[in-house]
Amino acid sequence: MRKIPIVIVWAIAFAFVESAVVEYLRALYFPLEQGGFRFPLQTMDQLYAMGEDHVRRLFIELGRECATLVMLATLGMIAGQNRREAWAHFMIAFGVWDISYYVWLMVFLGWPESLMTWDLLFLVPVPWVAPVLAPGIISACLIVSGIVVLIFERMNRPLSPVWSHWALISAGGIVVIFSFCLDANNIMTGGLPRNFNWVLFGIGLGVSAVTFARLIYDGIRAGPQ
Repeated sequence: MRKIPIVIVWAIAFAFVESAVVEYLRALYFPLEQGGFRFPLQTMDQLYAMGEDHVRRLFIELGRECATLVMLATLGMIAGQNRREAWAHFMIAFGVWDISYYVWLMVFLGWPESLMTWDLLFLVPVPWVAPVLAPGIISACLIVSGIVVLIFERMNRPLSPVWSHWALISAGGIVVIFSFCLDANNIMTGGLPRNFNWVLFGIGLGVSAVTFARLIYDGIRAGPQ
């Protein structure tokens, strides 16, 4: 539990780095004097027409996103004394990092204008798009879940998911990701984001949340170990 403040400070600082990089990219491709970040995005054909440097920069960005996930996961492994704690610290770090990322962008650019502003979340393996509120909800859930896992660890009542828990939580997560990727083909061909599927998003989040709640219930019934 004493490591939580350290993880939080690290995640906030890392979010500063991430948002600074995004600020530089937006200055190149979406300068404020031309209205700032907006959809539609450049297509691959447009990037190739702009020159090889722009295509290379896209692949660098893809690598940066993967490296970000590796760094967050590595932090969890360093901070945790077992797999459960590692997952917990990863969830806390990811949630704080994601929320702080938007806070820093507000400081740098005054963006997003609202929680319903559309954003490009990830590019791997296809573009993920959603209103800012959606990843914010996920991040808040991750932070709470990570703290709960660590509380149970401290009480010597570790939450021990079995394969069915993992399957349902993973299935819910996949559904959430699918809701982000539904419009990927439209975005890649230069289209504007369409209505976000909040129902699908809610189903995925609900499956994961209910399963985690059942895991907590089972942990309470099991008693100290």
